[in-house]
Amino acid sequence: MTLTQTLFEVIDMRSFSNLWFWIMLALVWSSASHRVIGVPFDMVARARRFGGQSERDLVDLVRINVNRMLHVAHVAGGWLIAVAGFVLSSLLLLAFWYDVEFAQAVVLIALPMGLVVVMGFATARRIAAEQPDAQTLCRRLARHRFWVQVIGMISIFVTAMYGMYQNLSVAPGF
Repeated sequence: MTLTQTLFEVIDMRSFSNLWFWIMLALVWSSASHRVIGVPFDMVARARRFGGQSERDLVDLVRINVNRMLHVAHVAGGWLIAVAGFVLSSLLLLAFWYDVEFAQAVVLIALPMGLVVVMGFATARRIAAEQPDAQTLCRRLARHRFWVQVIGMISIFVTAMYGMYQNLSVAPGF
C-alpha cells in the first residue's frame, strides 16, 4: 500500500466525517456572530459600557459600513442577487438531486449565511432610514446579532443531524 492509500484509508475524505468541515462550520458562524454588519461586537459592548468616544467611534464605523453596504446594493444589487441565486440553486441541484455530499455540506453553510447577509442588508437599510442615536443603535445591533446567533444555532443543529445521518447511512448495516 502506498502512503496516499494509507492516508485516505485512515482519514475519511467525505465532507461530514471530515474534521476540517466542522472546524470551518464553527469558524464561519463564530465570525458571523462577532461582526454585526461589519462592526466588531466588542465595539458595541464598549460603547454601551463606557459611552463618550466609544459611542462616537461606533456610530462612525456603523455609518461607514452602512453606506458601503447600501452603495454595493445600489450599484450591483441586481447582479449579486442573480449570481447568488444561480450559485445557490446550482448547489441545491447538485446536493439533493445528484446527491453530491460536498455540495450538501456547502449548501448547509451557504444557505443560512445567505439569510444572514439579507438580514444584514435589511438592518443597514433600517439604520440608514432611522438614523438612531448611539444607545438605540447598540440595541439594534445587539438584536441583529441575537438573530444571527439563532440562525447559526439552528444551522449547526440541522447540519449536525444531517451529517450524522449521512455518516450512519454509509456505515455497513444501516
